[in-house]
Amino acid sequence: MSVDPKSVRVCLVAIPEVMASTLMGLYDVLNSFNWLGTYNEGSAGRAQFKAEIVATTAGALSSASGVPVEARRSIKQIDSADVIIIPSIMVERGEWQQGRYPALVKWLAEMHAAGAQLCSACSGVLLLAETGLLDGKDATVHWMYASTFRRNFPNVRLRLDRALVAAGKHQEFLMSGASTSWHDLILYLIAQHAGPTAAQAIAKFFAFQWHADGLSPYVVFEPITDHGDAAIHKAQSWLSRHFSVANPIEQAARISGIPERSFKRRFKSATGHAPIDYVQRLRVEEAKRRLERTQAPVDEISWKVGYEDPAFFRRLFKRITGVTAGVYRRKFHIPEVPNFG
Repeated sequence: MSVDPKSVRVCLVAIPEVMASTLMGLYDVLNSFNWLGTYNEGSAGRAQFKAEIVATTAGALSSASGVPVEARRSIKQIDSADVIIIPSIMVERGEWQQGRYPALVKWLAEMHAAGAQLCSACSGVLLLAETGLLDGKDATVHWMYASTFRRNFPNVRLRLDRALVAAGKHQEFLMSGASTSWHDLILYLIAQHAGPTAAQAIAKFFAFQWHADGLSPYVVFEPITDHGDAAIHKAQSWLSRHFSVANPIEQAARISGIPERSFKRRFKSATGHAPIDYVQRLRVEEAKRRLERTQAPVDEISWKVGYEDPAFFRRLFKRITGVTAGVYRRKFHIPEVPNFG
């Protein structure tokens, strides 16, 4: 006796800032799952996904890149769903402005109260966080939007190192981090509703890979410089050019004109990092660039960025990036003439 598969109703939210690539990628994978299940014995009869694009108003709208998007229904026409996903959005000048979509924020909160699982891909979490439902919880976002996220939502704990974050008592909030980590989001949802075998089959079909190392290898260190402390800004400017010298913190304090003990306190208050951590991150960023663009041995790179002890440098590099220097080079180094044969 056959059993009717469970229908999982998914709403993909489109606003004018939506990234068409993520929106349509999610749409295609979910709606192709049903016929792909024919070839996947493990998912047969488990679940079917019914994904649709919704917006504040039904009809055509332009995405962030200008690609037209069609929303078949408005949010006013939807009073129940199993899953709601806010895809990546392009934020003008990298600064999120709250209050632009009050009806949509209200609808998200109401749908959550009615039992919907709320998800976001990359920067879509900026809209999700406006509901206030993430306060006191972990979240993740593309590292480029970390500053604006923290300014707007200081009560949410950002985990930039995580490709995927499930939050809430019943994991009712699911967020993926930078760019293509929406692959992790979709595989998680499929595993949750149709089983791990089905998720594995989809991963093979689309050549998706879990970001098993997290997103730390991808995060670029972007120091805060708009803090308004001129003396600390002067020190930061000097450190950006001289981080590899011996005793850089002592010299930076001297250049700032602030006693060293007070300098360390003011530096952390302004930048969010203790001076030693700040210097280490600058050095690791330079090491990453050298690993990406040169064939120089790791020990040589260690010395170039300011570490005489290569063993210490290797440990530090892994702590900050989540991977060894060798793994990082294999992941990101591109030869001058790519050979894909």
